[in-house]
Amino acid sequence: MSTNTFSPVDDTLQRIPEGPVLRDPWPADRPPMRLTTTVPKEFVHRAALAEVLLTGQRRIDDLRFGVTAQWPRSHSFYSPLQGTYHDPLLAAETIRQVGFLLPHTELGVPVGHQFLMHTFAMSVRPELLHVGHTPADLDIEVTFSDVRERRDTHTGARYDAVIHRDGEAVATGRITYTCIAPRAYRRLRGNQGHLQIPLTAPVPPQSVGRLSPTDVVLSPVGGDHRWQLRVDTRHPVLFDHPVDHVPGMLLTEAARQAATAVLGDPARLVPVEVESEYLRYVELDAPCFIQAVQTPEDLGSDRVRIIGEQGGEEMFRTTVTAVRL
Repeated sequence: MSTNTFSPVDDTLQRIPEGPVLRDPWPADRPPMRLTTTVPKEFVHRAALAEVLLTGQRRIDDLRFGVTAQWPRSHSFYSPLQGTYHDPLLAAETIRQVGFLLPHTELGVPVGHQFLMHTFAMSVRPELLHVGHTPADLDIEVTFSDVRERRDTHTGARYDAVIHRDGEAVATGRITYTCIAPRAYRRLRGNQGHLQIPLTAPVPPQSVGRLSPTDVVLSPVGGDHRWQLRVDTRHPVLFDHPVDHVPGMLLTEAARQAATAVLGDPARLVPVEVESEYLRYVELDAPCFIQAVQTPEDLGSDRVRIIGEQGGEEMFRTTVTAVRL
């Protein structure tokens, strides 16, 4: 497998506009929803209430919705950078939860269906990620497109999300996904997920921007810019509940940690753009290797391309662009 270059999934991700934007995504004749509680955890595929970031929703029209969310001032895994800035991957997790909530509550997908994410892209404005004296209350505009149905059942779509904070757009994101009914998922996956490889040793936490070895998802393998994916199924956030494959957010974190190791200066590095394409399920019972690739045009920049390989096949590819605080 060649690991020299690959193209980003899509260059059409909406960049975050500079300056203030309309904060309230709700129709003008209806007041904004006030924070009262989180949405049911089952609708965002979380087991722990503490991991639910979404707090409400409203339909604008058939394909546009408003969602509210809140980021805590601190988090057990997505901890503030330098103690001052919300972790950008909180935005990624927020956008991911939107893609479970709205299909379940607005598009008729029953709880229990599985979701397969094909592509993910995100952009954040780091200057708006500051941690305030209270949790960050967010308004999210969500637009669906390329909606697919089979026998009047929702089977997949693309959605774009814009996260607003205090009247400005702090992040944008895009996801494409497919929904799979439980019986079809069992046929697809068979007996996968019942075995897993032993937990491997972590790289030094500080080298990848982490404080605790528990939160490190890369293991050394003795090569430059190459690691084995470290899969700890006991991790309370990355494995909030049992699953039969490596979760997408763990792969995103692996890409972030790989980019941090390559670029250096982990205490100040902030990922501001992430683009990913997921080609196959990453299995739990075989080692997955992470390779960071910098093409000639990448050298000297703060952009790193990451490839995940398992069993000789490419499983996912991610591009991370970072800035330094």
